[in-house]
Formats: sequence, C-alpha cells, structure tokens
Amino acid sequence: MRILPLLLLALTAVATTSGATPRPPNIVIVLADDLGWGDLGVQGHPVIKTPHLDAFAKQGARLTQCYSASAVCSPSRSAILTGRTPYRNGVFTWIPEGREVHLRTSELALPRLLRERGYATCHVGKWHLNSHFNRPTQPQPGDHGYDWWLATQNNAAPSHENPTNFVRNGVPVGPVPGYSAPFIVEEAVTWLRERRDPAKPFLLSVWAHEPHYPIKSDPAFNALYPDIDDDVQQEHHANVTQLDHAFGRLMRALDELKLAGDTLVFFTSDNGPEGDGIRTPGRGSTGGLRSRKRSVYEGGIRVPGLVRWPGRIAPGTVSDEPVIGSDIFVTALRVAGAPAPADRVIDGGDLLPALSGRPVERARPLYWRCAIAPEPLKTAMRIGDWKILADEGLTKFELYNLRQDRTETNELSAREPAKLAEMTAALRRLNTEIEAEGPAWWRTYNHGNPGKAKGKQAKSAAN
Repeated sequence: MRILPLLLLALTAVATTSGATPRPPNIVIVLADDLGWGDLGVQGHPVIKTPHLDAFAKQGARLTQCYSASAVCSPSRSAILTGRTPYRNGVFTWIPEGREVHLRTSELALPRLLRERGYATCHVGKWHLNSHFNRPTQPQPGDHGYDWWLATQNNAAPSHENPTNFVRNGVPVGPVPGYSAPFIVEEAVTWLRERRDPAKPFLLSVWAHEPHYPIKSDPAFNALYPDIDDDVQQEHHANVTQLDHAFGRLMRALDELKLAGDTLVFFTSDNGPEGDGIRTPGRGSTGGLRSRKRSVYEGGIRVPGLVRWPGRIAPGTVSDEPVIGSDIFVTALRVAGAPAPADRVIDGGDLLPALSGRPVERARPLYWRCAIAPEPLKTAMRIGDWKILADEGLTKFELYNLRQDRTETNELSAREPAKLAEMTAALRRLNTEIEAEGPAWWRTYNHGNPGKAKGKQAKSAAN
C-alpha cells in the first residue's frame, strides 16, 4: 500500500512574520447514511458513478480501514460529536421517536467546544440524536452549539423526494420541492455565502440521508444506469450518485468562495449498507467484507473514509491505519487549537498521524457494541491487527487477524489461545468501564418494541 507523507505536521498555531497568529482552519464533516465500504468508484465499485468523491479522494487521503463507531446510525453520530464510544456517551442504539435516549448536554459536543473557540457553526441534514425532535423536553442541535441548523429527526419523509419533515432553527419548513441531498447542500451553501460571520472560522456538518431507505432519486441519475433492469438496484445506485452530485456542489462552493485552501473536509458514513445486497431494499456493497448494517463484523462497521486539507495532506495519500468516527472529534479540536475535555474519557485520537503511516494514539482500543446485531455476537474490540467478537454476556468469542483476513473467514480462537485470553481480558475490562460510565438506558430498553421500555422507563432529561 502506497502511503505518502503528511505535508505539514505542525498543527498548533505558530507566529507569522508579522507576529499574528494564523486563523485556525474551517472544518466540514460530510456524513452519508448507510453507504457501504464498497459503494464508491474509488473504493472499487464497478458500476456506481461517483466522480466527485473519486476526484476528492485523489486530492487528499483515502483511509482504507476507516470505521464508524457503531453498526447503526445514532450511536455513530454521537461518537463523531463527542469523541466517546456510544455506550459511554449514552446514545447506544438508533433512536425512534418518543424514547428516553438522546445526546445529553452533559456531553460536550464538538460544535459547542468550537463555538467557544470563536467558530461559527452550522448543521444541515439528518440529526437523529434525540427522540423528542424540536421539543423542549430534549436538547436540539442548537443546544449542542450549532448557530444555524436545518434538520430532520431521522429519515427524510416520505422519502428523499419532496420531503416534508425538515425543521429550520425550530421552525418547520413544510414541503420541500426536489431531493434531500441537493436541498441540504444548497442550505449549506447559502449559509456559507450569506449567513456565517466571515471573520470567524467555521464548523459545517452536512449529514445526508442518502442512501438510507426509503429512497428516491432525481430521474436524471436513474438515467445513468439504463442497463440495470432491477428497479431497486437502479434506484440505489442513482441515489449514491445523487449524493455524489450534491457533494460536488458543496466542494465547488468552497472553491468559488476561496475557502477550500483553508478547510479540512472529512467524508465518511454512519455504518455499513442496509439489506442483504441481493433481494431486499438496500443494494449497497461492503466490498467483500463480512455481514452488513447492524453487525459488528467488518461489513457493518468499516466504511468509506476520505479527508482533504490542501497544503497539509498530500494529494493521493492512502493509509491503511485503523481510524474511527470518534477520531474526527479529537482531530477537529487539535487543528482548531482547542483542548479536548480533560474531565472524561475520550476514546478517539488524532487521525492525522495515520496519514504518514504512524498509528493513532488513543486512550482506549477500538470498541463496538450493537444490541440489535442479527448475529449472536454483538460486541467487538480491535487492538492492532487483532479483533475479538463476543456475545453480550461476554461468554462466547471469535478471534480474527484482520491484516491476514479482512473478510473474517478464518476464526482463530482455537489456534491462538494465548491471544484469545489476552483479548478477552482486555475486552472485559473495557466493557466494564464503559458500562459503569454511561447512563443505564440500555438496561431497560426494549429493542423488540421501540415504543415500550422493559420495566419502568426513565424520564427524559435535558441534561
């Protein structure tokens, strides 16, 4: 694997010849929904057209072992904003409406911390970090530090076409003509052009709904796939291209506003692809990785990871160092010159060293847990090349060496008893620590019926 060096490793402010301190970079976080590791042309998909993301990857770095922090959407988002693994920060599962699970304001979210450092902040797109959306009983995007926000609680409804459930700064928008990804990107572009304070650096979160079902794409994108007879597959591929087109519009706006050179841009996905990839809705590709969304095997958690920072990250960089969504939090704070919170465990690390072939320094191993995983094994941890999977009781285990076996087909627990014992002990220690810290919503949560809790349901709290 070819790994080009990071062009500039000095990330803290330095004095210029005039004695002034340079302004920290702008930060853009673009998040796809249910986009599989293999769904981009640059990741090897033979059919789906993603010219803008493919070009973007060549302008910066492609992270071949990039992970979401969970196998479902809400927890992955919470880790990006807090740097903390989901069971630690409390958002341990996807959030239906009317439940107690939400991102509490006691968690110090990235936009809040950056706003305190003088950043302008904006969120557009899917939120999915509360269940009482646009109600005072739980925190909204503005309560976590976004100056301007346009969001939905979960999916665009009734689909990506003509959605009716967007809210802007607490006010329902009403029916929106057109399609979700282009709509939220135009909102972001308008904010960049007209609403942000140009004297401030900015954090912009663009969290698309594509290609999460139920999907709908502009017929112009469907027309790019005339040879696909399967309507479901054609719609999926068109939907990914619709996302790519919107991403290209956002990158073009950064160029037009002469902001690209001072902006660090992340692109990733919240988890692996939906469905079985063959018959059911959800035709995304894992690129040959095992299993899919809701699974802690690689196909459920390994996702596309692209990052660009002109003049700091060498074009064409490819890194196979493991990174995870919670690393975005730490990296963004580091480049902004803001300290990470010192009063709590931060699981993420600065991912930029990975772009020069060095491992990410992190306080805790990579960890995943998904109570609704379709397989009996619902917890996983990775240290170096080794990954252990376990059931929720931590009594049944599987062990893999991902450097030798990225598809997780050669289970090694019987052949590597010493490594299994080492990994089992480490997982049990970490799992105990995480469970002791986060709110115990998961103990009473009824995954079988999202409308009811097991036993007495805790009251929602805004803190």
